[in-house]
Formats: sequence, structure tokens, C-alpha cells
Amino acid sequence: MKDREMQYHIGCKKGDVGKYCILPGDPGRCAAIAAYFDHPVHVTQNREYNTYTGTLLGEPVSVVSTGIGGPSASIAMEELTAIGADTFLRIGTCGGIRLDVQSGDVVIATGAIRHEGTSREYAPIEFPAVPDYGVLSALVDASRASGKRWHAGVVQCKDSFYGQHSPQRMPISSELEHKWEAWKRLGVLASEMESAALFTVAAALGVRCGSLFHVIWNQEREKAGLDQTETHEVDTAVSLGVEALKLLIQRDREAKTTDHRS
Repeated sequence: MKDREMQYHIGCKKGDVGKYCILPGDPGRCAAIAAYFDHPVHVTQNREYNTYTGTLLGEPVSVVSTGIGGPSASIAMEELTAIGADTFLRIGTCGGIRLDVQSGDVVIATGAIRHEGTSREYAPIEFPAVPDYGVLSALVDASRASGKRWHAGVVQCKDSFYGQHSPQRMPISSELEHKWEAWKRLGVLASEMESAALFTVAAALGVRCGSLFHVIWNQEREKAGLDQTETHEVDTAVSLGVEALKLLIQRDREAKTTDHRS
């Protein structure tokens, strides 16, 4: 599959995408993200994979949606890597777990709990799902400079949305509830569905990946009787992600200059 000129699922070939790729889940968010690029062009849409390419600071960059969950996200990363991409930034949404993580905040993943299946087909469960340090550093630096509310820490990844939100009706309810309590006690910031797979696949492929999320709501704040809203506006997360990508581009150029001088 990797040797195909036209990649089977994403419908793209070499030259269609930049080496830097933003990966949202929702195909409907791609046009809004591409609007941050210079000279964005819609490349193609196939299944859940919607692709735009433009430039940032003169460097070709792309946004490619992945749909929901690790399996489709890993397919996007595999096929994008096969046609030249090597730096990935997941921008998505999450639900807060730790009580100080509020709706509208941004969460940056410093690691991901592999409570999903895709990553297990790439690495033993003992292998940690962590982001690339350079991508993580750019996300943290962009967030610090923004003045927005943000958090950096471990997130939990799962395959079943309703296993999280309706665990009591699942045949393995006791296991789900027991583990959820463990995540809370361990200070896990939020729950989402892609980072564990993406971080592990990136390690297997030798590419870079990081993640940040817009917090939609926090079910634990609601249970605790704390003020709780629900917001789906992802502009802050997108703008921070784009600024982080610009930092990465600048730092990559500086590193190349230093290498040439040495």
C-alpha cells in the first residue's frame, strides 16, 4: 500500500501535501483551519479524509482530517508519511477529567494512556505514548505567549465514546469505572480518542507528532456541582496550533542553518 503513487484512503500523492500536517478529526473543520494558511487550496476529499494545502512562512503545510479514533488517524499518518510528511500536529477536542480543566481551556498532551487498540498493533503495551519533544515545546511556548488558559499533562485515550459516558450499561462496567477512578487519582487532565495511537505510530514511523485540544466540557466538574458550561468553539486551539507550527518551521530552519555552519 505504501508504494502506491496515489494513497488508497486519503486520495493524495507526493507533492499534494507539505511536510507539516495538522490533523483535526472533523472534515468540516479543515476549511476553517486552512484559512490560517497563505494561498490555501482544496486538494481532495475521500471518505473522512479532507485535505487542504497552503503555506506558512513560505513553507508548504497541509490540514488533513482523520475522522474519529485511532484506526482512521493511524491510516492518515501512515499514508501522509508515505508521500513526504514528517511533522504532525493533532488539533481536536476533549472532555476534561481533572477538576481545574474547564470548558474552553486548551490541553496539551505530554503523554497518552493507551486505553485503545490501535497502538497495540505497533508497540508492546509497555512502550509509552508520548509526543515529540520539539513539537511539545512549540505548543507550550505558543500557549504561554497567548495569555489563554492552558494545561499540559497526560490525557486518556479510548476507543468507545459511550464506554466513557455510559459505563454503567456496559457488560464490563466495573472495569471501566475502576479504571476511570484510577485516571482521576493519577491527575489525568482529559479524555480523547487519537493521541495514543498517533504518538505510537509516529514513533514506529520515525516522524514527529504532538497534540492539543479544546475542552468541550468536564463531566467531573458537573458531578462535583461546580460551574459547568459546554463550548464547541475551537478557534483558540486552532490559532495556538498554527502559532506552534510557525515556531517549528522557524526552529527547523535555524537548526539547518546551524548544521550547515558546523
